[in-house]
Amino acid sequence: MFGMVRPCRHRLGESLAAQWMAHLCGLCLALRGDHGQFARIVTNYDGLLVSVLTEAQTRPVTGGSSGVGRRTAGPCPLRGMRTASVAHGEGARLAAAVSLVLASAKVRDHVADGDGLLARAPVARAARRVAKGWDRAGARTGSAVGFDTAVLVDAVDRQGGIEALAGPGTPILTVTEPTETATAAAFAHTAVLAGRPRNAGPLAEAGRYFGRLAHLLDAVEDRHADAASGAWNPITATGTSLVEARRLADDAVHGVRLALREAEFSDGRLVHRLLVHELRTSVDRAFGTARCAHTAGPEAAGPYAPPGTGAPGGPGAPPPQPPRDNRRGLLAGCAVWLGLACTCQMCCGTYQDPWTGERKEGQCANCDCSGCGDCCSCCDCCGNCCDNCGCDGCDCGCNC
Repeated sequence: MFGMVRPCRHRLGESLAAQWMAHLCGLCLALRGDHGQFARIVTNYDGLLVSVLTEAQTRPVTGGSSGVGRRTAGPCPLRGMRTASVAHGEGARLAAAVSLVLASAKVRDHVADGDGLLARAPVARAARRVAKGWDRAGARTGSAVGFDTAVLVDAVDRQGGIEALAGPGTPILTVTEPTETATAAAFAHTAVLAGRPRNAGPLAEAGRYFGRLAHLLDAVEDRHADAASGAWNPITATGTSLVEARRLADDAVHGVRLALREAEFSDGRLVHRLLVHELRTSVDRAFGTARCAHTAGPEAAGPYAPPGTGAPGGPGAPPPQPPRDNRRGLLAGCAVWLGLACTCQMCCGTYQDPWTGERKEGQCANCDCSGCGDCCSCCDCCGNCCDNCGCDGCDCGCNC
């Protein structure tokens, strides 16, 4: 799993977290359905934004077809062997096409840097073949939903040449341009799938800023590792200061927010949460400036209520428990426990108890929020989302 938009359920809340998981599972299953089990390894957090954008713009219809929908998926080890409602349709397939090309680009980047085993020529050749296969697979799926992935592949191909010519004094935005162009095209096509052509312009602009941010944050996070290994890094190569990189990142977050204001959504709550609040959190995380309002006392928390003081069903309420009739028997629970253990979910992240279905934190999560539903110190959740969010009463649940 890779991607810069990595929310946790404590920030999203139960409703938006369920929607987000529906898109994540929908992307994974779209990859499996079109390209087989192996393709599921390219599932990534940023690719599913395409599916989220498509659904957010899609008007509810009676009959006919639309760019997105829901279906009930079968049991999966990553869901504690339970069924779930997942996204499917053209939005999920577009997300799959984009994810395949993203993964191809990432593999090629690792090959170029000679990372790990990819420094060995036979392994590098095999990785290049896999990357080319993903390019072709992405093109097939993209064509099925009317999207030409050539713009994505072209961006990947141009990136190497641009990096070879870049040096001290080269504007870093010259280096980020291919990524900006690719993400702008993907975001804009969601408007086509949703039947909202007027949204194509604003979403292309949001995608351009998103691509810029993705490239910048990746460079910031990798700069020490790249320096140690001698790999090329755009910030180091162009002599861009961290202060300037942060300014450009903040400007990109602001640009995404303004662009989204120009688009029309049927239900834009999850889009707003991911592309406004979570992008801000991603920037803070990359630059090491994340902060938690709770550690500064209740006065610093602003409109947040202290944990445990919320009304039933609100931020301070305990998470809802599954119904008693959802319990499994001894043998079935043991089988699910084995699956959870083999996929490391009982150590990291969250999982559902094999017998009761109760949501629990992995042993390595070290989460001290006790399911308060508010921002907390675990999972990179720290941060006061009301700092400069510009929600203007968006009703996204952030209490701004």
